[in-house]
Amino acid sequence: MEHKILVVDDEQSIASAIAYAFRREGFVVETASDGEEALAKAASFRPHVIVLDVMMPKMNGYDVCRKLENRSGLGIILLTVKNDIVDKVLGLELGADDYMTKPFDLRELLARAKALLRRLESKPAEEKEQSAEIGELRLHVPSRTITVGGAPVELTPKEFDLLALLLTHPERVYTRDELLDLVWSIDYAGGTRTVDIHVQRLRKKLGEPYQELVQTVYGVGYKALRGLPT
Repeated sequence: MEHKILVVDDEQSIASAIAYAFRREGFVVETASDGEEALAKAASFRPHVIVLDVMMPKMNGYDVCRKLENRSGLGIILLTVKNDIVDKVLGLELGADDYMTKPFDLRELLARAKALLRRLESKPAEEKEQSAEIGELRLHVPSRTITVGGAPVELTPKEFDLLALLLTHPERVYTRDELLDLVWSIDYAGGTRTVDIHVQRLRKKLGEPYQELVQTVYGVGYKALRGLPT
């Protein structure tokens, strides 16, 4: 299968160099020069990976991450001139899978993109199709939707990934390090504390009584219950 890469950067010289490097490796490549064009190309071209610059006209990379639809099976590598940990964490919170700071080595970008593709393809098909129903809560992994009593629950991409992992593997206890590896898939800049923060946000968004589904296993990590506690 030919892998498709969308390169988004308002600096033509950078976009052209990245595109050439990927084409030379056998990838099918499209480019975009701003955030609005990136969204349009993502919808029509349907890339496997987007190499996405953060600082762009019309719409920055963070906003592109927020607005991307049909995220299933899509990987995102952010490019940023900022080396601030806050900026990196923000991008990852919005659903990016990896980031690189400019200037960077094209060989490393290629290696990271290939590693990301391997991770995306290694997810078992049955896990991609899993769903969960508990009381009035409905989780549908392929469409990345969750509703409670028919009303949608708005989650960030990583909040959804974390909740989906727990709910589709009820009673399995995950350590914080395991959750970081499975949900964030890289050495996450925020450390294991970010897992606790995400769980707190999930519980707040789920509300009573569904916040009880995500249980703390003290001294270890977290698990999800099969049903609401009685």
